[in-house]
Amino acid sequence: MWELVLRGIFSALFVASVLRISTPLILPALGGLISELSGATNIALEGIMLVAAFTGVVISAYTQSVWLGVIAGMLSGVLVAGILAYFHLYLKADLILAGIALNIMATGGTIFLLYVLTGDKGSSSTLASKAVPVVNIPIIKDIPVLGTILSGHNIFTYLAFILTWLVSVFLYRTPQGVHLRAVGENPEAAASLGIDVRRVRLGALLLSGVLASLGGLNLSMAYLTLFQREMTAGRGFIALAAVFLGGRTPWGTLIAAVLFGFFDALSNQLGSLAIPSQWVQMIPYVATVLALVVYSLRQRAQAIERTRRFQEKHLAETHATGD
Repeated sequence: MWELVLRGIFSALFVASVLRISTPLILPALGGLISELSGATNIALEGIMLVAAFTGVVISAYTQSVWLGVIAGMLSGVLVAGILAYFHLYLKADLILAGIALNIMATGGTIFLLYVLTGDKGSSSTLASKAVPVVNIPIIKDIPVLGTILSGHNIFTYLAFILTWLVSVFLYRTPQGVHLRAVGENPEAAASLGIDVRRVRLGALLLSGVLASLGGLNLSMAYLTLFQREMTAGRGFIALAAVFLGGRTPWGTLIAAVLFGFFDALSNQLGSLAIPSQWVQMIPYVATVLALVVYSLRQRAQAIERTRRFQEKHLAETHATGD
C-alpha cells in the first residue's frame, strides 16, 4: 500500500495536482503580501474569498455567463476589501478586529443567501453555474510528463504564476511599488516626502481584494464547479502564513504557498490508506503551524544576530574613540 502511495507522489499527476491545489493559496497570498508591505495587513482574506466564490457562482448561474460571474465575484471581493479599508483608514477601527468581523459576516452571510436562493445550506448544486475554461498548451500538451504537469490547468493556475511576476515587477520596479513599501516601513518618513499614506494603503487593500477574489473564484468556478459553505477552509489564513514564511517577497510567497499545496495534495494522496480521515485532514494545518514556528525561530535568530553585530560595532567605536 505504501509503495502505491509513494509511486503516486513521485508522479506527474501528483505534481500537477500540487499546482492546482496551490492556486487558491498563491492568489490570496499575493494579495496579503501587498497589503502587508503597505503596513495594513488584510485579515479579511478568508471572507473576501468566500464572498467572491459565492457571487461568482450565483451570477454565472443566473446569467449563464462565466465571465460575468468572474467579474461580479471580483467586484464583490473588492467591495469587502473597500469596507475593511473604510472602517480602518477613515473610521479608525482596529484593522484586526474589523477583518475578523468581516470574516464572520462573510461566513454567515453566504450561508444565509445560499439558503434563500436554493433552499440548501450546504451547497449550490441546484444552480447551473459555469466553470472557467481549461487551457491546453499547444505542443507542450503532447510532451510526456511535462505536458501532464504544465498543460490542462484552468486559467487561474496560469494567472497565479503570471501575477507573481507582475507583483514582483510592481513592488520593486515601479514608483508606486517603492511608495507602497516606503509607507509600510516608515509611514511618517513617507508622509514627510509627500506620499499620501492613506491613499497608498487604500489602494493596497483594494488590490489585495482583487487577488483574494481570484483565489475564491478558483475554488468555486475551477477547482469545483459549485459553492459549498465555508469552502475556503482556512485558506485565507494559510495564505497569510505563506506571506511571512516566504520572507515577505513575491517569489518566496509563491514557494511557501506551493509548499502548503504540496502537503494538502499529500493529505489527499494518503486518504486511500487505512488512516483515520481526521489525521489526514490535519496535515496541511499542522504543516502551517510548523512553518510559522520555523519562521518565528528564524526571525528570532536574525534579531539576535543583528543585536550582536550592533553591540560589536558599538564596542569597536567606543574603543576607537578611547584611543
